[in-house]
Amino acid sequence: MAKIPTAVWLALLAGAWILMIGAGLRHAFGLFLPPITAEYGWGREVFSLGFAIQMFLLGFGSPVAGLIADRFGTGRVLIAGALLQALGLYGVAQASTPAEFYLTTGVMMGLGASAVSNVVVIGAIGRMVGEQRVSRAVGVLMAGASMGQILMLPAAHFLIASQGWSRAVVILSGVALSAIVVTPLLIRGQAVRQGSHRGQKVLAALGEARGHSGYRLLNLGFFVCGFHVFFLATHLPAYAKDLGLAPVVGANALMLIGIFNMIGANIWGYLGDRFSKKRMLSLIYLLRALIISVFLLLPAADFSVYLFSASIGFIWLGTVPLTSGLVRQIFGSQYLSMLYGMVFMSHQVGGFLGAWMAGWLFDITGSYAVMWGLSIGLAILAAMVHHPIDDRSLEAGTPAAQIA
Repeated sequence: MAKIPTAVWLALLAGAWILMIGAGLRHAFGLFLPPITAEYGWGREVFSLGFAIQMFLLGFGSPVAGLIADRFGTGRVLIAGALLQALGLYGVAQASTPAEFYLTTGVMMGLGASAVSNVVVIGAIGRMVGEQRVSRAVGVLMAGASMGQILMLPAAHFLIASQGWSRAVVILSGVALSAIVVTPLLIRGQAVRQGSHRGQKVLAALGEARGHSGYRLLNLGFFVCGFHVFFLATHLPAYAKDLGLAPVVGANALMLIGIFNMIGANIWGYLGDRFSKKRMLSLIYLLRALIISVFLLLPAADFSVYLFSASIGFIWLGTVPLTSGLVRQIFGSQYLSMLYGMVFMSHQVGGFLGAWMAGWLFDITGSYAVMWGLSIGLAILAAMVHHPIDDRSLEAGTPAAQIA
């Protein structure tokens, strides 16, 4: 196996930094809910709606950002996204009405986040490393994103406590601009390109993907991933509290998920470059069903929550290097950002439903029991739908009859 050029290593580190900043800012933003709502006398629904708009635009803006990056260059998209996200953060400190909060937190930060998302970065890296290394490279990127979750939460907490929330958010807007500093390393690495392009037009690539049954199944599988991730990220601390455990247990649980995801994302990426990616995805979803089932059978205790968090963290975003790797393996790298962006949009839709349905069902039934059952059932479904995916490369000339 050929040695990876230094320019690609630097590009990979730059991409990990960009994702670390973006993921860290999103995970830490919830810490601003109490001080912002207290200062302006808003209900929590104002803050929640602003953040929901941000997540919605992150998901639905990602394919568009990916297409622009595929056609006109990754660097322009990343710089524009970092600027817009930083301006949105700075604007949060100036916003004094719900409408202004929705514009800054929701629209500006959401569109900015879509341009510096893993969709754009994975597309750029996927064109550099070649098919044989793409899953492992994306595993490194996902480990970077987890590092942001681990580091930014305590940093934001310290800034809010020592500087006040408005100065803290201005400081974080400066942190968001650091993505611009490392972007040249990512652009320079794009000079190293591996794999062929078929010279497809955009509409032809979209039509090919829509007609491929495996692509539809990947969308369904990633929908389930988002359902699980957003359900747990939003409600696991509350569930731990409902079990009678101390509030710190829920916070520690999320931290453990991030730590073990750093390990797991790299391992699953490594496995995806050596074994069938679709079989690895089926294994991950079967493990999710098993881990959740065992967790529900264990007695309520700090240890059981921590064991669950470490276990689920190990397979938390291991789906990303495998799913994006399958997209590249089947369709090539020319429109990787756009095509993976559409699968990522399914992930965000699933995430929206996972977070919202858990609260809705809890209000109706007084527990998360139905949601846990749904999570197990969907995990088994996701494990099943990856098995029949035809993962042969279309660049290698898969007959059209085998696409439909």
